[in-house]
Amino acid sequence: QAQLVESGGRLVQAGGSLRLSCAASGIAFSSYAMGWFRQAPGKEREFVAAISGGGGSTYYADSVKGRFTISRDNAKNLVYLQMSSLKPEDTAVYYCAAGLGFSRTSANYHYWGQGTQVTVSS
Repeated sequence: QAQLVESGGRLVQAGGSLRLSCAASGIAFSSYAMGWFRQAPGKEREFVAAISGGGGSTYYADSVKGRFTISRDNAKNLVYLQMSSLKPEDTAVYYCAAGLGFSRTSANYHYWGQGTQVTVSS
């Protein structure tokens, strides 16, 4: 049974940094592209970043490019989202997801975690 568990979300001041982690189990991890999405109150879920199964390709939303970095450790079945220069508008629940296609479209991801809350204070 596939399971994704996010961790690392907390309250942080604007300009600060935070690293989110997502632990995967029950899937052939290196065969899956991994994505991070976020959903702010009253808004739709949006794409943040994605990484291919081997880790050689990454893709970012324009809103986080240059501030966030996605990475993965296939030996440990972990994917990370390093966030820096955080802004209040980054406040959201962050979700990791696993899919067989390298995509920014949420519909292409088959498995989802429960999310971790990131709050950026001004």
